[in-house]
Amino acid sequence: MHKACPLKDLAPGDALRLDTVPPIAVFHTEEGELFALDDTCTHQDASLADGWVEDCEVECPLHASKFNLRTGAVDAPPAKLPVRTHVVTVVDGDIMVEESTEAPNLPPGLTAHGHESQSG
Repeated sequence: MHKACPLKDLAPGDALRLDTVPPIAVFHTEEGELFALDDTCTHQDASLADGWVEDCEVECPLHASKFNLRTGAVDAPPAKLPVRTHVVTVVDGDIMVEESTEAPNLPPGLTAHGHESQSG
């Protein structure tokens, strides 16, 4: 589980990026729902947390690919592969993200393990 931030610190309509490997974007919609997706667009290296959220979709700021916040599915090209979704819960007022165990879909040239682990 990753602690994102206190719920009160992420206003409806905002998003934040978690420095996980690969990064995760957490979205708080205008309707008050919370979603978490892999932060990197599957088309090219762009942060979805910097994108625009509308109608339960996030639009990539680079080439306007759209991803469904509920499923991670691609709703508009040029991206072809979906992004992983992650379980979001609020525990004692904090937004917590349970990272998916599926392999991430990353754009060409990026790897999920871009940093060497210092543990174990």
